[in-house]
Amino acid sequence: MLLGSVADDFTGASDLANTLARGGMRTTLFVGIPDAVRPECEAGVIALKSRSIPAAEAVAQSLAALQALRAAGAGQILFKYCSTFDSTRDGNIGPVADAMIEALSAPVAIVCPAFPTNLRTIYRGHLFVGDRLLNESGMEKHPLTPMTDANLQRWLSYQSQNRIGLITLETVRKGPDAIRAALEEAARRKEKLVVCDAITDDDLVRLGEAAKGMALITGGSGIALGLPANFGRSAAAAAPAPRAPLGKAIALSGSCSRATLAQVARHRAEAPALALDAAAIVESRFAPADVLAWLGGEAGTAALPLVYSSAAPEEVSALQARFGTEKAAHAVEGFFTGLAQMLVASGYRRLITAGGETSSAIVSGLQLKALAIGPEIDPGVPALVHEGEPSLVLALKSGNFGAPDFFAKALAVMDGMAGEPG
Repeated sequence: MLLGSVADDFTGASDLANTLARGGMRTTLFVGIPDAVRPECEAGVIALKSRSIPAAEAVAQSLAALQALRAAGAGQILFKYCSTFDSTRDGNIGPVADAMIEALSAPVAIVCPAFPTNLRTIYRGHLFVGDRLLNESGMEKHPLTPMTDANLQRWLSYQSQNRIGLITLETVRKGPDAIRAALEEAARRKEKLVVCDAITDDDLVRLGEAAKGMALITGGSGIALGLPANFGRSAAAAAPAPRAPLGKAIALSGSCSRATLAQVARHRAEAPALALDAAAIVESRFAPADVLAWLGGEAGTAALPLVYSSAAPEEVSALQARFGTEKAAHAVEGFFTGLAQMLVASGYRRLITAGGETSSAIVSGLQLKALAIGPEIDPGVPALVHEGEPSLVLALKSGNFGAPDFFAKALAVMDGMAGEPG
């Protein structure tokens, strides 16, 4: 292994794996910490479900994943988090980054969640979504990780025990040598985590080139755009897409982001859709078997039925106020876990999911261990193939990603991959 990555959720892990595979690295996505790493794997991405758990648990899991990657030979580590820096004021990005810096004896590490293709940019250390500051983009209403400050230096300073530096766009635009010099100067000032501006993919490529040989990098998947070239890889060497199984398809959505709400509205106007009553789920008045009963009618004959708990922020807030945030989230995630298990047992082989927590619950519940990287559906969202038993193809979409017709596009990509896994 040349490059190892620890990702704090499943959709982010698939996003990163997609970037590395498209850059020509033989990439495997591991679900949880693997017992062993495939010998042909050049880039290993370990998907954890550590974004919204207590910080101490996130640190412990991340260090265990780091140890597994280093044991497999990874000479460089990338700590991957969301392009909207999903993390409360009390963690978990800062504590995990601090722990990795210490474990790797790294003098300094880049901090850059920018993903310009999906309109996430950083200027003067402030994170933007489109033309809005992060805390005015809707992320301030996130049910689990509300982001109420776009200043990454300030937000990270609440979480980290280290000093936080900044490299502005002017320095980034001067190229890799200038970036490296700025990082070295930051290290002399004892600034171990350094936020880096980036508003285009070219900025990310410059940062990636500057990171050659660094023990640790942190950021969103965009920071990986320039990394494969550091190992002599290029897009021309990208592996052919794996074959995907045939079988019934379904879309499962738990995200409440603006993008997903629009995607749900678009798809339910074109296909059968079942809105879940989250309160009924929490109170055990509605079970996964009830969804299968719904699918037993006309809905089950559709090309892509949709089951969703996605709701407007005020509805989510009311549910949390009634039952408590943790209880409500645990119940809905558990519901999707049980539903996915029943669906696969009933012959469903194509699962399209929306939302990091939802995707994590589903993949963990299915006990999948490793996934091959297929073609990109939308920026940051590849098709993923589980080549063992059960044979499956999945699309794990971050809540904020994807075009309005994402669900239909995902099915079309899966159709193009159809055949026996090879």
